[in-house]
Amino acid sequence: MSLREKIDDEYKNALKSKDKNKISTYRLILSGLKDLDIQNRSGPNKKDTDDDDIKKLLRKMIKQRTESIEIYKKNNRQDLLQIEENEVKIMSEYLPKQLSEDDTKKLCEEVINKINASSLKDMGKAMGELKKNHSDSVDFSLAGKIIKEILNKK
Repeated sequence: MSLREKIDDEYKNALKSKDKNKISTYRLILSGLKDLDIQNRSGPNKKDTDDDDIKKLLRKMIKQRTESIEIYKKNNRQDLLQIEENEVKIMSEYLPKQLSEDDTKKLCEEVINKINASSLKDMGKAMGELKKNHSDSVDFSLAGKIIKEILNKK
């Protein structure tokens, strides 16, 4: 079953159970998918939207909500904070599990040693290597901070 089919099924289940929070979140996801379909059909590289495209879309949506969560925390808006956190939780269900901070740190150290990175100039190479081999399991904002720390110490 494709990711799109899973999302559609869960949306239908949310409609049946009349869960307003889930319904609105799935509508946001499905709206983003329709925009993505249109973009993929009309661009120079016409293609069908696949699971990788959907994962990228979900990551982008989660990143937007995470930024909103930080703002709501600063401004003490618990009502809006709860909505955004629920949306992130639902969207995260469709993505592979992200590595913990410790695991990400170990992986970053391995990559730095593998490519013999010695200064911040090599950060792009390290990030490229991570994206090539671990694009689904690594939080790249966290990995970027870790790689920067490690390379600054060298």
